[in-house]
Amino acid sequence: MVIWDRDAGMRRDPFGELERLSRRMNRLFGPARASGLLDAFPPLNVWSDNDKAVVTAEVPGINKQDLDISVENDVLTLKGHREVEQPGEGESYRRHERGHGSFRRAIGLPFSVDPENVQAQYRDGILRLELPRHEASKPKQIEIS
Repeated sequence: MVIWDRDAGMRRDPFGELERLSRRMNRLFGPARASGLLDAFPPLNVWSDNDKAVVTAEVPGINKQDLDISVENDVLTLKGHREVEQPGEGESYRRHERGHGSFRRAIGLPFSVDPENVQAQYRDGILRLELPRHEASKPKQIEIS
């Protein structure tokens, strides 16, 4: 769609201008997004009850051998590495949005965790952790005498 801009004395294509602006924004923010500066990686869901916390993390394209999971008191730390995909001979990137490189994410949990009984499963790019509450941090019922 082309319109006539009377003030400028020329024809303009507003949708073409929006597309050019979008390409410029992608170039400006693309490397920051790929390096994790704009988004926390991996994205997580966390929920809990009185006995355990459950954490799921999206880590597609990462081998489970490249994941390092640790828990200390009430802090869960996920570390890992994703290799960059290299284009084949004579090929070049036209769009490069998938992040690569090392990552580290530490999150606070609502209570201290029993590290000896943590269970981890990895399937279809989703890491699922069940983190049982440490007995010492569970609420105690106080009897009144």
